[in-house]
Amino acid sequence: MLVFTHFVILLSAASALAIPRKCDVASVKAAIAKISNQVTDLDNKITAFPDTGGNLGSALAIHSSAGNLGTLLKSGASDTQATAAFSEANGQTILASVEKFEPTILDTLKVIIAKKPAFQALLLPGITGLVLQDLQALNTNTGAFADALIAKSPVC
Repeated sequence: MLVFTHFVILLSAASALAIPRKCDVASVKAAIAKISNQVTDLDNKITAFPDTGGNLGSALAIHSSAGNLGTLLKSGASDTQATAAFSEANGQTILASVEKFEPTILDTLKVIIAKKPAFQALLLPGITGLVLQDLQALNTNTGAFADALIAKSPVC
């Protein structure tokens, strides 16, 4: 009987996971707010990384922040895909929210390029490869999130 009870619980959990998640514009806006905060966190960590004398702990904090941003971008893309098409007003609000943190993204890219020699100076082979891997993953995840937003945008 105990095995049957566990089986029923497992079956219930599995069926709950199989139900498509339905999101709304508020979910997308919340995802954008989290992404914006994480972009700022990543920018702050990269900016704080010294031009000389950096350490592995700071570099790994940047890597962790980039990973967290990637996770939020994936979640944002998923939430957006599960949302109905945006109204004109919601589309404008979402666009404005994304545009607010665009300068931070551009600053992050500028600073990380400028700090490439600092990463290369770390006594850890492959750290620049890890940074490149993070940037490539963020590029992929950002593209997927942007594609999801564009797909739900109102037709002009």
